[in-house]
Amino acid sequence: MSKEKYTNRLSKETSPYLLQHAHNPVDWYPWGQEALQLSKEENKPILVSIGYSTCHWCHVMERESFENEEVAAYMNEHFVNIKIDREERPDIDQIYMEAVQMMIGSGGWPLNCFLTPDLEPFYGGTYFPPEPNYGRASWLQILHGIVNAYHYKYEEIKEQSSRLKDHIEGSSSRFLNKLKVADASENVFTPVKASNMFHSLKDSFDIQFGGFGGAPKFPSTMALKYLLDYHIMMKDEKALEHVELSLTKMIEGGIYDQLGGGFSRYSTDGEWLAPHFEKMLYDNALLVDLLSNVYSQTQNPLYKEAIIETLGWVDREMTSPENGFYSALDADSEGVEGKFYVWSEEEIDEVLGEEAKNIKEYYDVSKEGNWEGHTILRRKTRFNSFSQEIKEKIQISKQKLFLQREKRIRPSLDDKILLDWNALMISAYCKAFMSLEKEEYKNKAVANLEFLFAHLKNKEGFFHTYKDGIAKYDAFLDDYAYLIEALLNLYGITFELCYLEEAKRLSEFVIKHFYDSDAKCFYFTTDQQKDILVRKKEFFDNATPSGNATMAMNLRQLSIIYREAEFEKIYKELLWVMSDATERYPLSFSKWANAMLYESLPLVEIAIVGEDCQKLAKDINKWHLPNKVMMASLEDEEGYSLLEGRKEKNRTLIYFCSNYICQQPVTTIKELKELL
Repeated sequence: MSKEKYTNRLSKETSPYLLQHAHNPVDWYPWGQEALQLSKEENKPILVSIGYSTCHWCHVMERESFENEEVAAYMNEHFVNIKIDREERPDIDQIYMEAVQMMIGSGGWPLNCFLTPDLEPFYGGTYFPPEPNYGRASWLQILHGIVNAYHYKYEEIKEQSSRLKDHIEGSSSRFLNKLKVADASENVFTPVKASNMFHSLKDSFDIQFGGFGGAPKFPSTMALKYLLDYHIMMKDEKALEHVELSLTKMIEGGIYDQLGGGFSRYSTDGEWLAPHFEKMLYDNALLVDLLSNVYSQTQNPLYKEAIIETLGWVDREMTSPENGFYSALDADSEGVEGKFYVWSEEEIDEVLGEEAKNIKEYYDVSKEGNWEGHTILRRKTRFNSFSQEIKEKIQISKQKLFLQREKRIRPSLDDKILLDWNALMISAYCKAFMSLEKEEYKNKAVANLEFLFAHLKNKEGFFHTYKDGIAKYDAFLDDYAYLIEALLNLYGITFELCYLEEAKRLSEFVIKHFYDSDAKCFYFTTDQQKDILVRKKEFFDNATPSGNATMAMNLRQLSIIYREAEFEKIYKELLWVMSDATERYPLSFSKWANAMLYESLPLVEIAIVGEDCQKLAKDINKWHLPNKVMMASLEDEEGYSLLEGRKEKNRTLIYFCSNYICQQPVTTIKELKELL
């Protein structure tokens, strides 16, 4: 059956995931008033089916059920069917994911949730097979059961859906009520608590392969960032050792694309060999950010190589002609997971001939393979163990394999552009510029920011997503939090005050439209959004950092730069609310842990004023100094306490203050390091 036999309303959408379903026989609707109103008018239950373009099991369920004409006819007759891209609408995904987790004890994608016309969930699950197996009902059996219950047990459904709604609506409050909230008079941010968080993380160390826990294993970049900063601030070598072990094992493993650069989302095993092959923009942004900081500290050439190769992949495959960054590459090609990336010994021999021996030794290539009869390239032998002549041959062979791989059918590209993930990549480019001093990285960061302001900005704030000239959906907390962080990082490499001014303006916007002054934290959605069941608050670090924690760190920095009392009050209240939970569960709240680590020791304030300010600032940026706020200017600037009244003719001075004490200004980096 040709897909073009059918066309539904998703054909008018821009999301690659929704467009993948545009020719299903299912009469899919996008989330919107047309579908929601139809459910009420015809008294039909709503099926909300949520996924994303690189989701393997989403593709499987589409092939098995949503392309089946018999199944589709039943769905069309009895349901209003809505498809949602979770990356476009994370707010809707959060609500119904929580509902499904409450109903069946777990969640994931594809997420299939059944709602009343009032948008209240009453049943749901994840992947359903086309035929009953292993004690699981088939998709069609589930549909029949839902229709029967909806028409003959509606009062029970309504009662359950109301309970679920109440539970979801109150989940943030219950979470906050369970917390032991610190009082402003308590000294809760101490080196002892920072040490407690480190030892809690240490209990989860995989001391053989790095990372935390066993399979499946995620990069956990926020936790590794805490360990790095803890090492620098507390002088604990064990913390740095685990960061280096983790990053080294990842780069040597199959989770890293040995030929093209870039990291897959996670490893299905504990030793980083077999990834789930999808490549997400946000993972690579977070890893480049971390690698740049670690390289500044260690000067390990392995990390420099990974930064350059990964940003090379971003530039080559993930950057639009307009300078936006695309979202993801699929795990599948030709319907097979990982097919684009794996090799056989025969293929490598054919490409490299007599030169294959060295590359096979280096990348663990064998006749039997290391994964399902194929080979995932990984480094089993350290590069430095080879002679210089062999090293050069390996690099040439590596390029030959890359060019051969380019002839394969590529995984599909999710080319929508998301504000939050783009902002994370801006920060990554800024950190890479600081550590490697490549001017092109600064230019990339500036160009992407200009793109975001040109195409995703609306009257007051921003949109969340952009594709094919269309921007839509009001931006969420994470969008603004990461964008403000990106603006602060851009100021940190350009020292152009316009970036600070915009960061301050957007922070005021977020406080106005997202802040709950009673709960002392931020909602995920703006107060202007009306098409969702409830407004939720999110606190955990998931695949990306907590928006609330990121805002706390943003407001801390801006409160120092502008001496803004409201910013200081809000960020401290956020940290007091989360202090107990973070100390107990730092792996789940790693961004919060970093913010609390910074509060536990005196802040470092650096101001550089004079003609050589840019050069000196660039030199300071080469070494990762956490818990600092640095400003640089040709002359003193009113309205910025770090810069006011600090100008001396014919000299560039470095001013250093910490713990409310300022030292005499110095003129060299060496003198500054002695003060530090």
